[in-house]
Amino acid sequence: MKNLTGNELRQKFLDFFAQRGHMILPSASLIPHDDPTLLLIGAGMAPFKPFFTGKMKPPSPRIATCQKCVRTGDIENVGKTARHHTYFEMLGNFSFGDYFKKEIIPWSWEFLTQELEIPAEKLWITIHTKDDEAYDIWHDVVGVPAERIVRLEDNFWEIGSGPCGPDSEIHIDLGAERGCGKPTCGPGCDCDRYLELWNLVFTQFNQNADGTYTPLAHKNIDTGAGLERIASVLQGKPSNFETDLIFPIIEYAANVAKVEYGKDKKTDVSLKVIADHVRSLTFMICDGILPSNEGRGYVLRRILRRAIRHGRLLGITSTFLLGAVDVVINNYGGHYTDLIDKKEYIHKVVEMEENRFLQTLVQGTEILNEEIAALAQADKKILSGEAAFRLYDTFGFPKELTEEILEEQGLTMDQAGFEQAMNEQRERARSARDDKKGRPVIYDTRDLELGTLTVDEAAKGGIIRAIFPAQETQAVEQASDGTEVAVILSCTAFHAEGGGQLGDTGRLVAPSGIINVENTKKLPDGTTIQVGTVTEGTISVGEEVTFEVNSNRKNDIARNHTATHLLHAALKQVLGEHVNQAGSYVGPDRLRFDFSHFAPMSAEELSQVEEIVNNKILEGIDVNIREMPIDEAKALGATALFGEKYGKIVRVITVPGFSMEFCGGVHVHNTAFIGMFKILSESSSGAGVRRIEAVTGHGALAYVQELEGLLNTAAATLKTRPAELTERITSLQAELKETEHKAADLESKMASAQIEDSAAAIQECKGVKFLTQKVQVADVDALRKLGDQLRDKVDGLVVLAAALPEGKILLLAMATKEAVAQGIHCGNVIKAVAKIMGGGGGGRPDMAQAGGKDAAKTDEALAAVSDLVAQQVK
Repeated sequence: MKNLTGNELRQKFLDFFAQRGHMILPSASLIPHDDPTLLLIGAGMAPFKPFFTGKMKPPSPRIATCQKCVRTGDIENVGKTARHHTYFEMLGNFSFGDYFKKEIIPWSWEFLTQELEIPAEKLWITIHTKDDEAYDIWHDVVGVPAERIVRLEDNFWEIGSGPCGPDSEIHIDLGAERGCGKPTCGPGCDCDRYLELWNLVFTQFNQNADGTYTPLAHKNIDTGAGLERIASVLQGKPSNFETDLIFPIIEYAANVAKVEYGKDKKTDVSLKVIADHVRSLTFMICDGILPSNEGRGYVLRRILRRAIRHGRLLGITSTFLLGAVDVVINNYGGHYTDLIDKKEYIHKVVEMEENRFLQTLVQGTEILNEEIAALAQADKKILSGEAAFRLYDTFGFPKELTEEILEEQGLTMDQAGFEQAMNEQRERARSARDDKKGRPVIYDTRDLELGTLTVDEAAKGGIIRAIFPAQETQAVEQASDGTEVAVILSCTAFHAEGGGQLGDTGRLVAPSGIINVENTKKLPDGTTIQVGTVTEGTISVGEEVTFEVNSNRKNDIARNHTATHLLHAALKQVLGEHVNQAGSYVGPDRLRFDFSHFAPMSAEELSQVEEIVNNKILEGIDVNIREMPIDEAKALGATALFGEKYGKIVRVITVPGFSMEFCGGVHVHNTAFIGMFKILSESSSGAGVRRIEAVTGHGALAYVQELEGLLNTAAATLKTRPAELTERITSLQAELKETEHKAADLESKMASAQIEDSAAAIQECKGVKFLTQKVQVADVDALRKLGDQLRDKVDGLVVLAAALPEGKILLLAMATKEAVAQGIHCGNVIKAVAKIMGGGGGGRPDMAQAGGKDAAKTDEALAAVSDLVAQQVK
């Protein structure tokens, strides 16, 4: 066998299929594109679902990729087995109605036995029980002996109704020493002897709603081979973790923890978990995912925190993930070059989240200690599953750590209760994922010659090539007044939404009808589609339409879009190169720009950014818009955006000497056309992400006019001129302060007078002095202050009733420690007094507060205090 590195193996696979007419595509982002049914990409074929269903045409009938994948369904098994991972890479080749079994079966054998030089006698084949076609090719064409071809019922791929078919797996016999020793041991056995290397799926049927199968007119091929698995075979390693794809991370973690790999099973598990999880978190952050408490952000946070948790199990108490991230970037950056480009950004996110979780561990430990103390007080030995799950879910405190700390105290956790709470949360998450609302419609464009469709924003008209009811996948020939439709044109001047920019609106005017275009979108294959409503007459396929794009709206969008580019560059200039776009909204009314930064911006920083952008507007710089090869654009220093997929030719927007970005949106031709740029707000949009909202052009003018109106109204209210408003406010503040000072003096005098008047009203019962009195105060704070003074003077119990200005009756009881020791309980006293007045309340033995509703019964209520004291005093 050839001893290839993981990187060499990946390239050899892609080169092999490139030589056989396949278009080699880069890995798609881990963030699914236009597929809300997926949280993360977890299979090589996932980005190509619309092509397999046949509703969209692929860019080539033959494609090969090495796809980044993340799965966390069995995260608890990571590190405990030789093959479980959260991050892995899937080598795959795909045929969309082109070649089929007689091509892919010999190719797969050729790649494994000739390119990789894996001994043919070690390879076993599994096929579906009824797939005689595959058997004949494996046996008669390839030459695999019949005894090494195993028929299995499970070799059939389907996920409900839709395309499906049998599959064939290629396994390698790793030797009897790796097996279970049973006579029946073979491919499909649960032991580690037979390792699946490659799965070839033959999608040749369509499963109908009634469960029957119909042969597909155009059959497809979908294959998947685990990069790490094949690397382990070629490199002679017992598990994927020992390959050069993962082991350097293990070595780093072992060095930091000062432990040795291979000496202790528990230690090895933690080292493997760290290595696996650091790969996942590095690629997830690189693709634009940020830690959060929901969705894929929650997946990232959980993975990152599990890595830290296992670091602690190894004795690592300080931060250590950045070094592990560097190992990943150094190992994978040659193929995934964006890892190198975004290294600083990945560092920032990891550093922030790791430090935050270390603080969480401290907080979680304190809360768990409180729960342990409560268990001891109640003489219980089991922590409730609900409490354990709250620690896990709310505070991110790992379940394993909870169990470990409990075990040290001789306690256990209610596992069933924890699992119940976990299942309830999973069900909530599943319900959210299964929500069909908002799911994009994949229009069936198979009958269209997509290569002939054009976008020309200077065009005046085009021909209707397809009409779809807005929420239906199948096209119709015509649509009438009141119908919501999606229309594809031979040529369009309408710009599609994308990159945060809203799509164009306007009208399509046909000879016999009019469509009011409410949005313009782009399908996953790049086709532009106009969405709107037929407002007059009838429109039909083949009719010529003239375009009426809402140009005023489009110009406002262009102003805001170019301004976002200027803003992005200005933020990098003021805050640093770590700033990257993390999301945006570009509409006619305003712009919103999300960017990576880890602290609120100061007023001075915001002022600097605003000044830089406005200076570039005032300079009146011509904006250059051109298309060029992506490598040329990168060489020029053009900025690409997170999560965006680019073809070989890209559109680059340049403000010479200041900004250069990949962008397919609409822009002004000169910065002066923006008019003015004004920041409205700066806030947090998530962990490590800030958000700026701003306006330009007409929006900025409206904002200034609104502020001017508020200023004039405020000046008129204060009977002054706008220019003198600050001076007037300062004067009023001084007057207010003087008035408040006088009021405080008056209140103090009133309190003193009431204290002096109280001496004659003090009563005594069984050695406890008490006072009941109606008082006059301005507010609750003043009542409490007066209560403190009277309690100290009486040296016992005081019960006060105050009628506040807003009509409320407030009751207050206060007692000295000595009075409490003799049996006085203010909470019980005030509760009984308030009840007489139709109110309620309570409090501590030494202080209580309540409200009364019936002011007429104030005297009666206060008179009851004497009996209450007599009842309470011991």
